[in-house]
Amino acid sequence: MILLNGEVVLVRHGETAWSRSGRHTGTTDIPLTDEGRRQAECVGRALTGLAFDSVFVSPLSRARETCVLAGLGNQMFIRRELLEWDYGEVEGRTTGEMRERIPNWTVWSGPLPGGEPLDAVGDRCDRMVADMRAAVGRTAVFAHGHCLRILAARWLAQPAPDARFFELDAAAISVLGYEHEQAVFRLWNSTAHLEGPG
Repeated sequence: MILLNGEVVLVRHGETAWSRSGRHTGTTDIPLTDEGRRQAECVGRALTGLAFDSVFVSPLSRARETCVLAGLGNQMFIRRELLEWDYGEVEGRTTGEMRERIPNWTVWSGPLPGGEPLDAVGDRCDRMVADMRAAVGRTAVFAHGHCLRILAARWLAQPAPDARFFELDAAAISVLGYEHEQAVFRLWNSTAHLEGPG
């Protein structure tokens, strides 16, 4: 992987038991599975030889462990802005379970009783985008599916709800950058590094 100065590598944490089963996992601190740890090591191999000037990481253990197993733990700087969306009463439930009560429910259209408003997640991500743009050199960010999707939308100056269009798999690598002065995706939701023996 060739990175230009100013580009940002996003890494979603590896698999957890809840991500494997489709449960909404916000602030509950669920550990990586054995497969999730293998995936994190694969991320490390994919990033071999890349130097990062900043490494921003969610406080939750699944993101921190992914960062450590990827070989960047010694540069880790914890940022609370990278916490996953707080789903309130939806925490631990699947979309299918929610749709038994509310037809056509999605996390993007709600409701999320007791949860964090989507705009509030967008505001957190805006603070991160400002710091990512101000950072010198290359940046890595280890966090969570919905948070990273919203962060990417805000990088592109798109409204937070547009993150619903950006699918992001466990341990996927994405790259944000620029074409001239225009913010762009250089790479999105790449999982090729997870194929084959770990």
